[in-house]
Amino acid sequence: MAIDVETRQVGRDFWRSAGYQLLRIDASGRLEVTEDFLRAYYTRPEVHPTDESCKAEHTLFDAMMAEPFRTVSPAELAALADTDVADNYRVVLDFRDHLLRHGTLEAAYHALFSGADAPPLPVAFVDQMVHAILCNILGRVGDPIRLRAAELLFREQTVSLDDSRVMLADAEIVEMYARSGGMGGLGQLLVETSTTPQVSLDVLDEDNAAIYWERSDRFDTVVDFRFTQPALDGFARVMESWVQHFLGLETRIQPMQSIKDERWSWHVGLDAESTRILNALYTGENIPSDTLEQIIGLFRMEIRDHNAVRDSMRRKPVYLGVAMTGGRRLRVKPQNLLTNLPLARQA
Repeated sequence: MAIDVETRQVGRDFWRSAGYQLLRIDASGRLEVTEDFLRAYYTRPEVHPTDESCKAEHTLFDAMMAEPFRTVSPAELAALADTDVADNYRVVLDFRDHLLRHGTLEAAYHALFSGADAPPLPVAFVDQMVHAILCNILGRVGDPIRLRAAELLFREQTVSLDDSRVMLADAEIVEMYARSGGMGGLGQLLVETSTTPQVSLDVLDEDNAAIYWERSDRFDTVVDFRFTQPALDGFARVMESWVQHFLGLETRIQPMQSIKDERWSWHVGLDAESTRILNALYTGENIPSDTLEQIIGLFRMEIRDHNAVRDSMRRKPVYLGVAMTGGRRLRVKPQNLLTNLPLARQA
């Protein structure tokens, strides 16, 4: 049974782990950093004091919790007895200062890949930014399968090819199940071979999609990413929303099975593997069949505003691809949709 978007309760909670509820939406619909959002980062185990922490560390932590935007001097960091903790504070403070310098999460995220002043950040911090931004973009979406497809933008997936299906499961959850014995021998097999026999993770489809609302923060559902399946179409709709939110561009993105276009002029790989494979195909290289099989999703993007694209790309499609690694992992880079399109202002 399909889920009617209009019947979903407006404002229904999902992905509370994103920290979206700690942020503030500005007049332009972007996410502003708040004191409570920063406090959540200060309480991360890497910087939260323990009973064994020195007095200077407790003092600094208490001061930052009281005034999250306060300036922290080099002397305060140098006073910390544990140099590893001091380094962790520097990372968190660099992150905080980057957010404040750019005003919103969206601007700060975009600047990580288009500006020269971007600090090196842990992958977990960048993924958290994407997670929260997607909460903002998809807050009124009533389709759980689309939301599950959106997880690809901030969580690595394990891919399995079973009975011609392309099943995506959260890589961290699969490994956790294997370590904890939650899937027994099958769980270990899943980690070692990245193949997915029948396991205890539920496959999300149109009949059971409602289970997602109570489990969205568990990341423990599986989707079939085959051509014609709802998850692939849902991923296309998520990409449209992502581009619209950041770049203000209306696009139409459709899944496809192959690229047959003598005028093929532009493509964007959404991960390292698809970038490598699409580049090779574009230049006419002979690609082994097992390498081609790594491609698990192809899409055709039309940018509706022809004046927004380079002259040479007007009325031409942009092809998109996602591909698994040789170890059957998928790690999408959503920034590629923002920095690699053939836009006139980037020419």
